[in-house]
Formats: sequence, C-alpha cells, structure tokens
Amino acid sequence: MKKTKIVCTVGPASGCKQVIEKMFHAGMNGVRINTAYGNIPQYEVTIRAVREVADIPVIIDIKGPEVRIKATQAKTLIKGDILEVGFNGEDICFNHDLYDEMAVNDLVLIDNGKIRTHVVEKANRKLYLKIHNSGTIEDGKGVNIPNKHLSLPTLSKRDLEIVRFAKKFDIEYVALSFARNAKDVENLSKEHRFEGGIIAKIENYEGVQNIEEITDAASGIMVARGDLGIEIEPEKVPLVQKSIIKLCNQKGKLVVTATEMLESMIHQPCPTRAEVSDVANAILDGSDAVMLSGETAIGEFPVEAVKMITKIANETEKAVKSNVEDTCFVNVSDTVSRAIQRICQSMPVDKVVTITRSGYTARMITRFKIAQPIIAVTPDLKVKKQLEIVFGVQPVAINYLVENDRIFKVAKQLCEMRLLGEKETVLFTAAVRTTMKHASNSIEIHKMGELEQFASG
Repeated sequence: MKKTKIVCTVGPASGCKQVIEKMFHAGMNGVRINTAYGNIPQYEVTIRAVREVADIPVIIDIKGPEVRIKATQAKTLIKGDILEVGFNGEDICFNHDLYDEMAVNDLVLIDNGKIRTHVVEKANRKLYLKIHNSGTIEDGKGVNIPNKHLSLPTLSKRDLEIVRFAKKFDIEYVALSFARNAKDVENLSKEHRFEGGIIAKIENYEGVQNIEEITDAASGIMVARGDLGIEIEPEKVPLVQKSIIKLCNQKGKLVVTATEMLESMIHQPCPTRAEVSDVANAILDGSDAVMLSGETAIGEFPVEAVKMITKIANETEKAVKSNVEDTCFVNVSDTVSRAIQRICQSMPVDKVVTITRSGYTARMITRFKIAQPIIAVTPDLKVKKQLEIVFGVQPVAINYLVENDRIFKVAKQLCEMRLLGEKETVLFTAAVRTTMKHASNSIEIHKMGELEQFASG
C-alpha cells in the first residue's frame, strides 16, 4: 500500500466524474478546490462527483489575506510599459484597497513572480506600475508585495460565503491561504465556527516567523512553495520546507508539500528528473501528502501525473525514517505512540490498529514512519475521510462505541473485511476506562487466530 498521500487540485482538466475516478484509481487520496477560480455551483458539482467516487476528503482552498489581480480581459505587456491599476472595479484592479499602504518603489510581483513591476507613481487612488519583463496579465492571478506588512482582513466577503458553503456540505478541510498568525486560524475556527479541519498555508514571511503558533492552532500545514518562494528568497525555501515538516511531525500535525511538484507535466507526459527528485525529497523530509496543482487542474496529463507520484512514492518510502525527537511528556497518546514505535522495531508485528475517535492517536503513531501498516478505526465518517491524507494510515469507519470489548469487536470486523489475517500478529491501542482527551492508554498484542479462539472459548 502506498503510504504517501496525494492531493489533486480539480479544475477544467479534471472536473468530470470520469477523470476524478481515474485519478482516484491512480492513487489520489484527496481533492482540492481552488476558489480563486470558478463559482459555488461549480464547486458543488465537483463535491458531488468526488463523493460518488470515493470516501476521500475535499479541501476547499479559500484565499484569505491574499492579493489578486482582477482583469476584465487579458492584457499583454512589454518591458518598460506603465500599467495603471485601480481598486474600484476598473478594467485592471486589485481585489483589496492597498492604496494608502503602498509607496513609490515598492516591488509588485504578479503571477508567481512571472511579471515583475514596481510602483513609479501614486495618483487619483491608482497605482502606476513599471513593467520589468514582458508577460500577460490575466484575471485572478496572484500578487505578491515582498517585505510589506499589509493590514488585510483574514477573510473577504467571498471567503465567508465559501465558508458557509463548506459548512453546509460538511467539508472535511478548509485551506487558509497566507496564514500570518494563530489569530487568522482562530478567526476561522471560532468566530466563523468552522468545525472541520483547518490547513494553514504558509506562503509569506509572517507565516514562517509565526510557524510555531500557527501549527498549534491549525489541524495541519501546507508548505505552499509558489508564493513562499516569492515572498522570501527562493534559496531559503528548501530549508524552510524541511523545518516546517519536521515541526509538524514532532507535533503530530498533518503536513502537505505543494506547488510545482511536477510542473512540466502540465504540457508533457513525463516529468523532469529534477521534479522527480523534488517529490522524493518532500517524502523523505516527512510530508504526509504532496499536492498537484496545475498538473491536474489544467494540465494535459492529470491521470499520468498521479500515476507518476504514486511510482515515486512507492520507491522512495523504502528509505523514509522518523525525524521525531524525544522531548518532555506531552500527553498519554504521545507516550504510547513512542512505545509503539519501539515495539514495532523490536518484535515481528505485522500491523498496528488504533481505535480512535478524533484521529489524534493515529497521527501521533504515523509520525514515527513505522514499517507496519496503520489501520485507524473511528466511528466518525468525517474523521475517517480526514485521515485519508495522513501518511501511512488506512482509515476505517466502524461504530465501536456500543461495544463492551472494543478490541475484539473491531478485530472481528477487520477480519471480516479481510484487512487482518488469521496468522498475523497485530498491535492494538485504544483508550480504556478513561474520559481524558488524547488518552489512548492501552496496548494489546495478539495473534489473530489465538484472539478468535480465546473469544469463542
């Protein structure tokens, strides 16, 4: 079983049910919807198609405190041109009013830095940008203003509309773009009462500086290297990526590495060797999942791109090792997960089964990158789908809450589902006789044939 999870952005090249199904069978474990493009009726069609195909999570990516270009039509520019940009519905304008915060000589980068400009004049509530290199301005392209703190609202009116939509459809995750601090995450979870998982996208200097508090507040982190490599020096991105992944592994938080993983496959059937190495290194760093963006949203080879990452993952996972360090006591589940790692290293355990309501213990175990498959049993279908993008975890929905002997009942059902075999030695962990949070406090190891004989006797 492939342990590394693959998240695919769905767009014009992959929005139909038939392509979604092909990507799922090729190795896709989760779907991302980028709300920088499209509209709510289109998102609804995608969600329904995904749910008809498989019980995998949908991630709705909201734009958060992000600056984008609005353009009524594409405009081609050449070096030396002066571009007039407004804020109030002009043919070309920004989606936020930044006029009072901008200054002459501020650098303005458009479309992942492909078009570089700087402010040469401010007048009549408009900015005049001098073009450094030729390119085409298109509607919805991202804008970066490096080394500038902008007092943007965490969520726009459209973001709030999409959050309400996400709650209505019980979406598993919302990805918050340009998360700057813990308050940005808490604003979404508390003030706007989104109860699903929140993935904070780290793509600016503030996010990097506040990564510890953001990681504590969020369900997971996405290393969004496209904008991050524009907001900070690109040569710093690899080490930032490694440090963020290590922090998430240490805390048992979901971590996704994203952007330009197989960029050349947008137009080519095979990736470059450098891209293959990049994906492999993201897996070796400890990523739970890697994400495809344009490759599956607008690319010519969406299914082939998923197949390629599956091949890379299957080969690379043989060398994945834990980078979690021993620290002081955190909670019972943290301690038990460390014990499970040592047991799995020292005795012939075939599989690990964690019985979990929230999925927390499953995440704590899998951060150690043990060789054994991890089966996470939860009574909550939403948690089951959220765990689909956690490294090495095979989640299963079983309502064990009404049972007295949970371990035996779960074991029996997993055997009936052929997820456990009679000759296998299986380690089970669960919370027993406790109401504490994060308290999987028991470990049992059984040969499955013997457990069945004991129960029947």
